[in-house]
Amino acid sequence: MKKALGMIEFKTVASGITATDIMLKTADVEIVQANPVCPGKYLATISGEISAVKAAIDAAERYNPAMLIDKFLLGNPHDTVQPAICGALEVEHKGAIGILETYTAASAVVAADTAAKTALIELVEIRLAKGMCGKSYIILTGSVSSVTAAIERAKNGMQDGWYLDSSVIAGPDARLWESIL
Repeated sequence: MKKALGMIEFKTVASGITATDIMLKTADVEIVQANPVCPGKYLATISGEISAVKAAIDAAERYNPAMLIDKFLLGNPHDTVQPAICGALEVEHKGAIGILETYTAASAVVAADTAAKTALIELVEIRLAKGMCGKSYIILTGSVSSVTAAIERAKNGMQDGWYLDSSVIAGPDARLWESIL
């Protein structure tokens, strides 16, 4: 059975670390990734059974809702989402490139999951706020039609205000691929 995936994104490191501790004490969840990111925000991604992840995310949200920026709970995440967060994916087929940029890390992960479930694409990267002043982005590849459909569906499914920009590069230069990978 697939594990659920959840994330909290807090405005401050102190609130984020405390909320992460609360999540770990609330339910049987595992930390996928937890760290401060630019500009002084804190992200914590957890996994576990869906009821445990939901309980943990709910507890973190109750802790300090004024400092919570965004959150998500994916009950059945696409198999490639967690490895893409951790930078552990290898691209098999370098096709068209799709890029979608968001204002929050949580919205980027949800967009990546939506894109991966929409069309036959490969996730290349989910960049979560590091070196991005708190913004995040996803990069994916596949046929032009698949990448276009995946980006459009992910963009249209985003919460109002979190979408920043997106593009599709139909025939990327090989040197661009080298710089991305």
